[in-house]
Amino acid sequence: MRKFFTSESVTEGHPDKLCDYISDSVLDSFLSQDKNARVACEVVAGKGVIFVTGEVTSIANVDIEQVVRNAIKGIGYFGKDTDIDYKTCNIIINMSKQSTDIALGVDSSLEDKEGEKVESEGAGDQGLMFGFACDETKELMPLPISLAHKLARRLSEVRKNKIIDYLGADGKVQVTVEYEDDKPIRVDTIVVSTQHKDGIEHEIIEKDIKEKVINFIVPNDLLDKNTKYFINPTGRFVIGGPLGDSGLTGRKIIVDTYGGYSRHGGGAFSGKDPTKVDRSAAYMARHIAKNVVANGYARKCEVQFAYSIGVARPVSIYIDTFGTGTIPEEEIVEKINKKFDLTPRGIINYLDLQKPIFTQTTNYGHFGKENLAWEKIVKM
Repeated sequence: MRKFFTSESVTEGHPDKLCDYISDSVLDSFLSQDKNARVACEVVAGKGVIFVTGEVTSIANVDIEQVVRNAIKGIGYFGKDTDIDYKTCNIIINMSKQSTDIALGVDSSLEDKEGEKVESEGAGDQGLMFGFACDETKELMPLPISLAHKLARRLSEVRKNKIIDYLGADGKVQVTVEYEDDKPIRVDTIVVSTQHKDGIEHEIIEKDIKEKVINFIVPNDLLDKNTKYFINPTGRFVIGGPLGDSGLTGRKIIVDTYGGYSRHGGGAFSGKDPTKVDRSAAYMARHIAKNVVANGYARKCEVQFAYSIGVARPVSIYIDTFGTGTIPEEEIVEKINKKFDLTPRGIINYLDLQKPIFTQTTNYGHFGKENLAWEKIVKM
């Protein structure tokens, strides 16, 4: 049986990813001074204005406006006529402390209040989180999102290193993979839309992107004479970033996870400190799913956790190995419960999440990067 699956990724200059990066930059700035900072930072960007809102409870002293300008500069936005200028854009900051009602549940878990002594904060909200892994790539990620991320990252590399010196920061990539009997066999379609300077001929852009981006990343044995390429299919992409389209933190959650190949939970990641299980438990779910596959218990695995606000332990754990398991799923759940502390504090300590590490997660996916703690392989 043949079927096709498509995933997309975006560059760090995409307006939504600009907002994610600013949110995580603010988070890291607080964590660098105060590991116990409670941060929930969201950003809206559009037409020369950056609006920063959310909640922060911390002893740190952070110049949020300067953090925002440095983040925009680092991505590579300098022009108010085509995207946004980090020097002159209008920055509006509207931050408050964390709600005392929410803090009641986070500061002390229901279990501790009832005398169980789990020694953990309660979850900062109710919610459900998914983790996934499969054996399609060496990083145990689905092939479509893996290739899309690598192509999007390559777009930024050739721009920043002036390998292609006319590109702008904004860009999107989409990859369609053909499967036969649930195994990837070829790349059917690649779509690349990249911002560029005015006056560059479309034929030059097509040639450079194919030679210096696509052929550099996609293995030749996955491409064939029937592979379709759509490079800047509108013919022009000069105006980009927040000038071309508004941006919002948390609007690229499928890009952040598995490209739609697996399910996504109820919350976004960026701008949230690790007491927010939307983020930390999703990282832990990926860690466990990856290790189920890496340990040979399945070729494909999806993990779901669910939490209640103020309660430390997950209210449910779900495993699906899609018929690829080598041991019963109930046995996998037993191994998880035996090896891992899935309370918020247990996850934070196990993955060492109170450090300013989160800007490195923002772009090109939160999963599949070997340097991140939740990607390490352990014995289960």
